[in-house]
Amino acid sequence: MDQSEIECFLVLAEELHFGHTAARLHLSRARVSQLVQKLERRVGAPLFTRTSRRVALTPLGRRLRDDLEPHYRGIENALARAVASARGIEGVLHVGFSTPLAGEMVMKATERLSSSHPELAVEVCEVPLADPYGMLRNGEFDVQLTDFPVHEADLTRGPTLLAEARVLAVASRHPLAGQAAVTLEDLAGMPALTIAGDIPEYWTEHHLPTVTPSGRPIGQGPSVTNLQEALTLVAGGKGVLLAGAHIALYHGRPGVSYVPVKEDTPLGYGLMWRSDGGTRAIEVFGRTIREIARTMEPPGA
Repeated sequence: MDQSEIECFLVLAEELHFGHTAARLHLSRARVSQLVQKLERRVGAPLFTRTSRRVALTPLGRRLRDDLEPHYRGIENALARAVASARGIEGVLHVGFSTPLAGEMVMKATERLSSSHPELAVEVCEVPLADPYGMLRNGEFDVQLTDFPVHEADLTRGPTLLAEARVLAVASRHPLAGQAAVTLEDLAGMPALTIAGDIPEYWTEHHLPTVTPSGRPIGQGPSVTNLQEALTLVAGGKGVLLAGAHIALYHGRPGVSYVPVKEDTPLGYGLMWRSDGGTRAIEVFGRTIREIARTMEPPGA
């Protein structure tokens, strides 16, 4: 049996309208009639009743539709899975995210991919603050949405997808808590929290500088391993914390005030993957998350 006969029969059985069937299949109405008649001759009995006002399936036509449809859809699905596998986008993609803002972007991309590429499952997990690249390096993640900069010889980074301003988290009773904005110069002599762990020096100096732009030293406060610990220390007056502006949206809490930082370099976010581990699935995820980033408004001024 010709595949075009089966496809035409199933679409007409659904539409019950020759014009609509022709439009869906990009055929002429005459060609639809020819295919249906050819199939009816093959079967040896009418599959449809036709009048000037309506088209309906005969009992034989209904039975043939019910018998054929699951097998035909199964063939279509098998071919779709084969194509997906050949393109390298079938299976599970493990994605890490470094901050709540990155997590929101990843989840939106995952939701969109569930519709556009259902053959690709995406599993997400937060990146440990104290070990920003370890899980990616050892294969627990395939790709990671992270805050820049990244200068690692074995890791490849994509373009900046989104940038946000920074804020200074201080105790609500801190002298700076009531300010409309601060600059990095205001941090001179203040105990700024640091991160304990395997953190590259260039990353630390960008996110948690040790000197102000004019060269005055910034005090070194306690080291932390996660954000909740950091905010607890901030609320207790043990130090201040520089962070992305999104922290004020995701982590509003009693005892902590967030003051915008002006005259500062925005924080950029983008994808990162092992230089020897690029895949078609990562490309698809990257395209999707770029679309997501275009619709998001960067936090902060």
